[in-house]
Amino acid sequence: MPKQSAGILLYRLTDGLLQVFLVHPGGPFFRKKDDGAWSIPKGEYIDGEEPLSAAQREFEEETGQPINGNFIKLQPIKQKSGKVVHAWAVEGDLDPEKIVSNLFEIEWPPKSGKKTSFPEIDRAGWFTVDTAKVKIIPGQVALIEELEGLV
Repeated sequence: MPKQSAGILLYRLTDGLLQVFLVHPGGPFFRKKDDGAWSIPKGEYIDGEEPLSAAQREFEEETGQPINGNFIKLQPIKQKSGKVVHAWAVEGDLDPEKIVSNLFEIEWPPKSGKKTSFPEIDRAGWFTVDTAKVKIIPGQVALIEELEGLV
C-alpha cells in the first residue's frame, strides 16, 4: 500500500488576492533548493488514524500553531514518489516569522557517526497562487488549482 500523508492548505484573501501558506523543508538536503521544494504542512499517518486529525496534528508539529476552522476537503493527489496526499483547505492567518517546527535527527555529515538535529521546517511564507505554483512540489500544484476554483 502506498504511503499516505495528510495536510492543510491554509489560505487567506488580502485585498481580494488569494494567497496560500507554504513551508520549506529543513535539513541539509533542501538548504539550497527553492522552486519546486516547498509544500503544504503535512505528514504521514497510519491506517485507522482519522486523516483530518492527522493533518491538524502535522500542521501544529511543523508550525507550532494549532489550526481550526471550516475545513474543505480537497481531492487527494498522488506525488511522484507514489505517496497519496489527503488535504484540506482552511481560511486563516498566521505570521510565518513565528513558526516553531519540531526537529528530526540524521547522521550529518554522512558517514561521520555524528547525529545532528534539524527543524523539519526551516521557513514558511505566504505566496500568491502564481508564485506558489512555482515554489510548491509539482505534485501538489493540483491542490492550489482546486482551491482557486473553490474560492
